[in-house]
Amino acid sequence: MSKRGKNTASAVSIFNIDDLSTWQKYRKGLCDTCHATCCTLPVEVTVSDLVRMTLVDEFEAEGDLKAIAKRLQKARIIDNFNHKTAIFTLARMANDDCLYLDSKTRRCTIYHQRPETCRNHPQIGPKANYCPYRPRE
Repeated sequence: MSKRGKNTASAVSIFNIDDLSTWQKYRKGLCDTCHATCCTLPVEVTVSDLVRMTLVDEFEAEGDLKAIAKRLQKARIIDNFNHKTAIFTLARMANDDCLYLDSKTRRCTIYHQRPETCRNHPQIGPKANYCPYRPRE
């Protein structure tokens, strides 16, 4: 098994995070038994998300987004900034986990401030209403 859970087998599911046909249909309560596999996917955020996450203040958000990107890249909080779309991509840990995922509980440490991408998952995403579910070990 690779560090991202590719080709992970269990009694419940077999999935490949990059093969959308192996994802499970989302149902209420699925997250309670999941290893938070969705939290290993790249997360795109807007400046509004960064404000909510308290990484950028309201005043700075009205300024130069490239300067914000440079500061957050230096701090290793974002990996990328697309100036054409004004979309930032959050950095991930070496094991591909989101920076804000608690490694023990597999829960979001900024849940109430989480980005819109996370708030809307799985309704939007690579395969709407499906998850790259992997049971907790």
